[in-house]
Amino acid sequence: MPKREALAVGLAAVVLVVVLPLCNALPADAPFAVSNFTLNLFGKFLTYAILALGLDLLWGYAGVLSLGHGVFFGLGAYAMGMHLMLEIGAKSVYQSALPDFMVWNQVTALPLFWKPFHSVVFTLAAIVLVPALFGLAFGYLAFRSRIRGVYFSIITQALALSAWLVFNRNEMNLGGTNGLADFKTVFGFPLNRPGTQRGLYAVTALTLVGAYLLCRWITLTRAGKVLVAIRDSETRVLFSGYSPAAYKLFVFVVSAMLAGLAGALYAPQVGIVTPAKIGVLPSIEMVVWVAAGGRGTLYGAVIGAFGVNWIQSWLTTSYPDLWLLFLGGLFMGAVLFFPDGVVGALGRLLARARRVVTRRRERATRDAPLLSQATRGSIRPSSSDE
Repeated sequence: MPKREALAVGLAAVVLVVVLPLCNALPADAPFAVSNFTLNLFGKFLTYAILALGLDLLWGYAGVLSLGHGVFFGLGAYAMGMHLMLEIGAKSVYQSALPDFMVWNQVTALPLFWKPFHSVVFTLAAIVLVPALFGLAFGYLAFRSRIRGVYFSIITQALALSAWLVFNRNEMNLGGTNGLADFKTVFGFPLNRPGTQRGLYAVTALTLVGAYLLCRWITLTRAGKVLVAIRDSETRVLFSGYSPAAYKLFVFVVSAMLAGLAGALYAPQVGIVTPAKIGVLPSIEMVVWVAAGGRGTLYGAVIGAFGVNWIQSWLTTSYPDLWLLFLGGLFMGAVLFFPDGVVGALGRLLARARRVVTRRRERATRDAPLLSQATRGSIRPSSSDE
């Protein structure tokens, strides 16, 4: 990793992990104080940034566009949500060991697949392994069949729609359309305390830094170079003796794991998990984050996820009718005018400014001897001197 990038990552990590939580701990009337609401909002944005990193690794570097990453995000969120629902215990509205929605649906015993989520260790493992195994199975079938390009995007979109329909069914015992909500504690810590929310934010920020370093390390390895080659010409990579399907499957599984991890961190901070985060529209929004920020850069995906959702938060509060119009215009603008996203556009502007400055310096250096000669030639002896 270049020194400038390492320095930038270090400074960003200090600001996200240390400075913002300290500002949140300050009194409300103190300068630079960050409210609990703002910190919680930032924490939600950082979970989106973790997902965007994995999606950028898949799309920006390997050239595989997935329109179904909401499924993996939802799997991680539901895995965490199931544990949080079981933590409520008899503190629920009906004072039953079963989650409230099961009481409503007249379920008399806890389903078998719910029972392992009593364990914290199993839950932490499921957060990573369930999305990874699902991504492994789906990716193996897709890439083995040599499905690529727009066809892969279509089947991932169909996957998102299918998952949304399944999770909406009450027979799944996952809350139906209402999902999982009303969490009380997370691993024994009350969620209504500012200190718990501050800790969740710090864990999310550290996870984001770790996810960035992991993705950056992958791009710097030989596998990362092969991924870029697959993006540029998969047929040429195949003729070079590599297996594009294996590399694409690897990066697809890594991306699914990061999405599941992001979903697990999202659940306790937002306090609700519903099928609405699994469907087609959320999956397309995730692609817009990466496209707007700049795919193939990693930090562009983080900026896009944070920036787009911040604008969404402001627009849905001040101008709720304009949000979808803005989202559509943003995606069209990114495709038509800024294919490299905001980061790419800024990079081009900086490069153009450097070229202009360099040309002026070269012109000044070239014209300096001529100006010197002209100046010396213009100084002639006066008539008195003659």
